[in-house]
Amino acid sequence: MRVLEESCLNGCLLQLQGKDTENVFHDTFWDGLDVVINALDNVNARMYMDMRCLYFQKPLLESGTLGAKCNTQMVIPHLTENYGASRDPPEKQAPMCTVHSFPHNIDHCLTWARSEFEGLLEKTPNEVNSFLSNPAQYAAVMRKAGDAQARELLERVSECLDKERCNTFEDCITWARLRFEDYFSNRVKQLTFTFPEDAATSTGTPFWSAPKRFPRPLQFSATDSSHINFLMAASILRAESFGIAIPEWAKNTSKLADAVNKVAVPKFEPKKGVNIVTDEKATNLSSASVDDVAVINDLLAKLEEYAKGLPPGFQMKPIQFEKDDDTNFHMDLIAGLANMRARNYSIPEVDKLKAKFIAGRIIPAIATSTAMATGLVCLELYKVIAGEHPMEDYRNTFANLAIPLLSMAEPVGAKLMKHQDMRWTVWDRWTIRGNLTVAELLQWFSDKGLSAYSMSCGTCLLYNSMFARHKERLQRKVVDVAREVAKVEVPEYRRHIDVVVACEDDDGNDIDIPLVSVYFR
Repeated sequence: MRVLEESCLNGCLLQLQGKDTENVFHDTFWDGLDVVINALDNVNARMYMDMRCLYFQKPLLESGTLGAKCNTQMVIPHLTENYGASRDPPEKQAPMCTVHSFPHNIDHCLTWARSEFEGLLEKTPNEVNSFLSNPAQYAAVMRKAGDAQARELLERVSECLDKERCNTFEDCITWARLRFEDYFSNRVKQLTFTFPEDAATSTGTPFWSAPKRFPRPLQFSATDSSHINFLMAASILRAESFGIAIPEWAKNTSKLADAVNKVAVPKFEPKKGVNIVTDEKATNLSSASVDDVAVINDLLAKLEEYAKGLPPGFQMKPIQFEKDDDTNFHMDLIAGLANMRARNYSIPEVDKLKAKFIAGRIIPAIATSTAMATGLVCLELYKVIAGEHPMEDYRNTFANLAIPLLSMAEPVGAKLMKHQDMRWTVWDRWTIRGNLTVAELLQWFSDKGLSAYSMSCGTCLLYNSMFARHKERLQRKVVDVAREVAKVEVPEYRRHIDVVVACEDDDGNDIDIPLVSVYFR
């Protein structure tokens, strides 16, 4: 018991692990670790921790549960493959046209609702901020893309800064009311105008045959609590994204209804010739146009004018979906969107809790599978702490308590790569000291029989032999080029920078080499 007490954690860090907190979880922090034990709930977080454990060469004991299932994976430096070396196949998703035009179950409605939430409150505000931060660069990127997706992005940014721009909370209510009309009335009217109830396919079969459901538009009613609750969540989140103060009466349904009834809703007339995607294999709903480039240039010109009417330093606040805060109205909006859409298509509605489980992709945790994963990880932890164990001593486990199934196997070894007399794995990192210039670093590789033709730091290209203008960088220090080109800010505690170098052998074959750490202090 005394040993346990002496070895207990005497503190904790509550910051999130990620790129933004690497000043907290810095080199000194990682150097002081002996082992990392994960208990994460998403793949992106697992991949990040895997990357950091690879970089600092720390053992990672990875585990996960999924209902009655659990698994453990041992990631041991210089012995086993890392977590990211193998990936599960992507989950099967509903076709885009089904989700956006022909839903037939509540999952489709919730998938659409979450997509709309992210588009309206996260992606579009991010695009607005990207434009406002550097209009010239943003315009150059859009012109270079010149496609339907770029056009649609610009259309959303343009709407956000012009006709859908909100200055007061009343503007947010108007926006929410018009969104309701667009989502649950106008779009349905257009869909049923394009494909009437008696429409037939090219083969003569009824278009609206199962599993398709023929939709009916909703008539807004301020006395319908589900309608008002949707508008409340939508207007509050819209105000939050524009940095508008939310009045106390905004959460009072009767006062909100009074404000909503003052909104003028224009009459909608369906249009002929509207293209609605029905191909289940389509991966994008954007429709290309021969005039995309002209439209993009016109939209960019309009955006420049809209930007002049904004307050100095104006920025939107992107809202990232957070399912676990019951007071932030995120799930209220998603549940409202999904249930109104379900009502359009005569699909059974769900309560907010059920919507949270589906939209948040939550699978209930079971104490037995969690306890089993914990116990299996602890058994492997003893081996890690003891040290000097060969790979054959470690075990990866998969269990399904519902069957029941228990499967154990040795971890897969790290892939060994070779070049001449050199050997390395994903765990290795080549360390080069002496504050080299770009030319000296290229010569270092040449001495090892490798022709280095490209060098990058982060997402920025430092050197490429194909670019004549890069030759002027050859006599400069690698760290200086990184500071100037990649805008790398090297903290005082850091004595090196990491670069990714692309190499080929004498026969012109690409050689996948380790990360290169260039020490300059």
